[in-house]
Amino acid sequence: MSRKPQLRGRAARLARLFPTATGPAHAARTPFVLLVVLLLGGGLIGLLVLNSALSEGSFKLDDLQQETKSLTDEEQALQRDIDAYSAPEALQRRARELGMVPGGDPAFLGPDGTVRGVPSPASGLEPASAHHPLVLAPEAMVDGAGPPTVPSPTPTPTAPAAVPAPPVPTSSAPAPSAPQPSTTTTTFGR
Repeated sequence: MSRKPQLRGRAARLARLFPTATGPAHAARTPFVLLVVLLLGGGLIGLLVLNSALSEGSFKLDDLQQETKSLTDEEQALQRDIDAYSAPEALQRRARELGMVPGGDPAFLGPDGTVRGVPSPASGLEPASAHHPLVLAPEAMVDGAGPPTVPSPTPTPTAPAAVPAPPVPTSSAPAPSAPQPSTTTTTFGR
């Protein structure tokens, strides 16, 4: 039977400061260890959730950046189309296809009703390559699906031929203005 040696003096006092593994001191250490383990586990789980949320946000950001790039490319392509359609040559070609002719010299109407300038008619009656649109009667439409297979080339008698108005000048030079009427003052008694 082995016995523990009896400690005396200073060694005994030090031994009393450090509790032994048996007895009530061992039971008091268990909740602390469980608390530390739970805190470490909770911290790791929190880091995992935070990391996955950041990754998900990164993927969404990447998707939105790609969508923004594709929409920017589409916007630039549409802007190029608009620029091509609004070029003066394209507008002139489209106007000729519609049967329009260049207008003559315009006349300007002043605020007091005076006419400035001498208007002149359009330069040509109709270009040789004019395109006449077909006017279809409403009963020729089949269930709103479009024109019939053989459209009638004659326009309806109620639709008069439209002549486009001459273009309004948009130059930077100001239009001639009419002289403003002067106001007279009347004095009495002198």
